[in-house]
Amino acid sequence: MSWWVHNVFESQGLPYLLSWIFWILLSITLHELAHGWAAIWEGDHTPIETGHMTGNPLVHMGGFSLIVFALIGFAWGLMPVRPWNFRHRRWGDAIVSIAGPVMNLLIAFVTLTSLGVWIGLDPNMFQHGEPAWKEHVRNFLELGGFLNLVLFALNLLPVPPLDGSRILSAFSATIRGWYQHPNAGMAGMVLFFLILTTNIFDSVVMVLGMAAVKYTASIASLF
Repeated sequence: MSWWVHNVFESQGLPYLLSWIFWILLSITLHELAHGWAAIWEGDHTPIETGHMTGNPLVHMGGFSLIVFALIGFAWGLMPVRPWNFRHRRWGDAIVSIAGPVMNLLIAFVTLTSLGVWIGLDPNMFQHGEPAWKEHVRNFLELGGFLNLVLFALNLLPVPPLDGSRILSAFSATIRGWYQHPNAGMAGMVLFFLILTTNIFDSVVMVLGMAAVKYTASIASLF
């Protein structure tokens, strides 16, 4: 099995590889910062006290996550919070948990809307002979949009330790009890990786994302 960096570089080129690395680091960092901002709004200053309210990806992802990302292209982040400090004892955890996926959805909206507007205003951008920078920028925006749509959907899965499980726990004490089982975390990770291998999220996200881009482009072309 060859190294993913080599595969992407050989098949897509250096600009695409750099765009992929940029979006992974930025998307995870902003996802975790969104958790932190929501936690602070909820009255918990743990993110500030631990020094996690920073734009440094190393702080949010940690050395081990970055090593795994370098090796296999997969990474994760962490924002320390203390739910017992939240002002809303019942809903605070759900509010803080959903803030991360909402951030990913916002990034996807901005990038894909920008791409759609650009395509609508420049319908010749796909023609042969167009400058290479247009292709690089188009790929950059596509990567940012589709990656964040995938992160949005994956993090909402009701599988521990993903955000979806914490959101669901806020609505049901019974479900919260299930997630507290000693083997819940391990079972959740196994299920998570099984879902990843099906590529179902990639397919659904691609269809929805392209539909949004085409719709935005059709509106922009009217101007």
